[in-house]
Amino acid sequence: MTDRSLSDPDLHGTVRVVSASMTHVGHVRATNEDSILDVPPIFLVADGMGGHNAGEVASAITVEEFEKLTIQENVSVEQLGDALRAAGVRIGELGGESTRGAGTTVAVVATMVLDGVGYWVVLNLGDSRVYRLSGEIFEQVSVDHSVVQELMDRGDLTVEQARTHPYRHMVTRALGAGPDSDPDYWLIPAETGDRMLICSDGLTGEVDDASIERLLRSPVDVRTVCRDLVGRALDGGGHDNISVVVVEAVEVVGQSLAAENTAGSAESPTEDAETEVDEDTLPRGLREDGAR
Repeated sequence: MTDRSLSDPDLHGTVRVVSASMTHVGHVRATNEDSILDVPPIFLVADGMGGHNAGEVASAITVEEFEKLTIQENVSVEQLGDALRAAGVRIGELGGESTRGAGTTVAVVATMVLDGVGYWVVLNLGDSRVYRLSGEIFEQVSVDHSVVQELMDRGDLTVEQARTHPYRHMVTRALGAGPDSDPDYWLIPAETGDRMLICSDGLTGEVDDASIERLLRSPVDVRTVCRDLVGRALDGGGHDNISVVVVEAVEVVGQSLAAENTAGSAESPTEDAETEVDEDTLPRGLREDGAR
């Protein structure tokens, strides 16, 4: 478990968090192709694809590129995009027989201070997910880039049907696998007590959202939450690699100002942000057209 304090002089003006992470190969897979990063201000899960060694290498490369940002106290959206592109280039340059077809999903939560206000920055590519627990709010922030998500968006598939659909593991965007590697971004005001969960589909394929919410709300430390989430996925079958990172905000700079302006809802960056986040990347239920 990690705890970085605002009292640390090199972290002045940032978001203080505690975090924990856990990964497990599961009951079926021979190897673990997931990679995780749990070093403030970056928290990441990458679910490799392409088979051993390909997926394992792709996810590890992604962690290596984002880890370079952990020497600073905050990050910008532009820096996250640069790290993602650098990882994509390296994965694309893999030419060995064992790494052919390498790719990975990427789900990231980072802390950022913008105009004196602390934010969560969320980046997603593929079907690894980010969930947010904030007071009474529990929501899946990220939107899966997957075949079944597209079918659900068209109204051709229900949530219950999606859980057993034969294409439920087929992603439509990934890093290094296929031409579409454009991520979605979200910028969300952080509040003290928030818990953010970053996870691979090895968790969400075995544990439903109601159970995830219940475990996140449990009055235990983040390390215990991680252990309980992974344990529940293993009890559910553990058919895939399982990776989770849980981040809890302990102290947030500028929280009162953010609350006055947003009442805890996700928003796009202000004009001072280094890159734009459009309406399509707002969390479900917050878009003006009502699309989810």
